[in-house]
Order: sequence, then structure tokens, then C-alpha cells
Amino acid sequence: MIKKLPTALPVWTLIAPVLAAGLLLGMGGASLSAWALGLVSAALIAAVLAAVHHAEVVAHRVGEPLGSLLLAVAVTVIEVALIVSLMLAGGEGTNALARDTVFSAIMIVCNGIVGLCILLGGVRYKEVAFKVEGTSPALAVLVALSVLTLVLPSFTTSSPGPTFSNAQLAFAGVASLLLYGVFVFVQTVRHRDYFLPADGADDDAHAPPPSTAVALISLVLLMICLVGVVGLAKLLAPSIEAGVRQAGAPLAVVGVIIALLVLLPETLAAVRAAMANRLQTSLNLALGSGIASIGLTVPAVALLSLFLPTSLVLGLSNTHMVLLMLTFGVGTLTLGTGRATVLHGAVHLVLFAVFLFLAVVP
Repeated sequence: MIKKLPTALPVWTLIAPVLAAGLLLGMGGASLSAWALGLVSAALIAAVLAAVHHAEVVAHRVGEPLGSLLLAVAVTVIEVALIVSLMLAGGEGTNALARDTVFSAIMIVCNGIVGLCILLGGVRYKEVAFKVEGTSPALAVLVALSVLTLVLPSFTTSSPGPTFSNAQLAFAGVASLLLYGVFVFVQTVRHRDYFLPADGADDDAHAPPPSTAVALISLVLLMICLVGVVGLAKLLAPSIEAGVRQAGAPLAVVGVIIALLVLLPETLAAVRAAMANRLQTSLNLALGSGIASIGLTVPAVALLSLFLPTSLVLGLSNTHMVLLMLTFGVGTLTLGTGRATVLHGAVHLVLFAVFLFLAVVP
């Protein structure tokens, strides 16, 4: 019986992964009716929320900043799997899906998550603190990766359009992976203390770390949740694309939806940390997720592109380049002082609203 398990995990977090896996196995590649669409959508949301809970349990066991890194990598695995599955199932129209999803992820983490966490933390505590030693290098890595993979392809001349040649794409993929690896080493080993919560954070609000048995159970259930999220999202993908086309919105909106979905666990965990006056943890989650999104996604889709009949479109439009540079400029000002207020959060949320609006009305 569930109650006899050596765990204090809520019952719903045990049921959700099983439900998601059961629906995935039961429905397979069948077309979804209206009721099945609602059921799969509900199961997908439940699986995402359960993934958040289990990732936080494991993260609490291993401690910071490894915990934030774990959740960021888990979310990126979902993102990569979704992009790869949709690109394999789709046609030429999906050759820009990786670009749209990665750019959306950057806008979500740098403006949506960061802005929301600073705003909520500022409302509750008036002023929130974090370590510049941790946020500054993380932002530097994110800027370098973004320009390398999303801006340069629009200016290179070895291949037509906003694309890389095979050699350039291989170099960008290896460089992204290496830079991500260096960041992980610095965050978890070399300068681990830079990414720990700033002085005055409410660390006493944490519950005692879970036992090893509880953490292992959560780790297994987290893996099931990730598989369920990827599989159910793939089932929903045709309905999402049909809805976007029917609404007359650009196909790039699909990338926005994917990014919003896969970053939901990250957002919830970051908001919880901000409400507990642990903004450093929130920023670790947000910036780490953005770095992982590029550092892991680009090499994966670069490898996949070798087997696709069309070139991988990575270069951003002029409008998106301006929005990207504006985001990084404001982010540098926000994260360069070690303290933030509701005003900083409001500015980032306005930029996020601009991104969403231009995604629908380009």
C-alpha cells in the first residue's frame, strides 16, 4: 500500500506518473477525440506538477546548487525530446522549431521567470538580495551562447539564409557543449559558494532533507514523469499545431507553447524560492535553465540535422535580435547590483509581454 512506502510523498505525486504512463501506453498514436484531448491535457499538467515536486525532493537531498542544476537539466531533457520528436514527425516547416523554442526559452527565463520572481519577492520583502558573483558569470555565458547560436547564423555567408554550414554547425554545437560543461564545473565545484543563497536568505524555512529512500523513489518517479510529459506532449502536438493554424497565428507560436510547457516546472520552483526570500535559488534555476537550453539543445538538434532533408534555421529575425539585445541589456543592469526591487521585476515582465505580443502579431 502507498501509505507503507518509506516516503512522505503526497499520494497525487505517486498517481500522476502512473496515470501519464498508462495513457501514453494506452493511446499510442491514436487520434484524440475531444474527451481524450481533455484527459491527456489534464494528465500532462499533472505530470509536469509531479515532476516539479519530485525534482525538488531530489534537489533538496543533494543541496544547492546541484539541486537547481538537476531541475534545469531535467527540464532541458524534456525540451530536447519534444523538439526532436516534432522535427522528425514534421516537414520543412519545422526546420526553425529549435530556434523558436530556444529563443522563447531565453525570453521566458530572462524576462518571465526573473521578472516574476523579483516582483513577488519585492512585494513581500521590499528588496531582495542575490550574489553578483553567481549571476554575472551565468548571464555572460547565456549572452555568449545566444549570440553564437541565434545571431551569427544570420550574418555568415557559407550557406544561404539564416543557417550555418555543416562545419559551422558542428563547431557551434561543440562550443556550446563545452561552454555549458565549464559553467557546470564552476557552479558545482570550482566556485560553488558563488551560487549559494545570499546572506540573510531564509534557509531555516526548509524542511529537513529527505531520506535516501525517499530521494530514490522521487528520482524514479521523476524519470517516469519526464517520459510521460514528452510522450503526452507529442500526442498533443498535432492538436496544438492545428489550433495555431486555425487561429491564424505564426507557426513560431508552437515553439513558444513548447517552451512555456517545459519551463513550467522551473517557473513554479523558482517562484517558491522567491517567496521564501531565496532569490539566488530562483536565479540559479532561471539562468541555469537558459544556459542548459542552448548548451544541450543546440548540440542535439545539430546532430539531428545531419539526417534531415532541410537545413536547420537558427538565425533570428531583426525584430527578435533587437528584443534579445534589449533583454540582455536590461538583465545586465538588473543583475549587476546584487539587489532588486519591484521596479526591476516590472520592467522584465513588460519585456516578456512584448515578446508574447510580437509572437502572435509579428
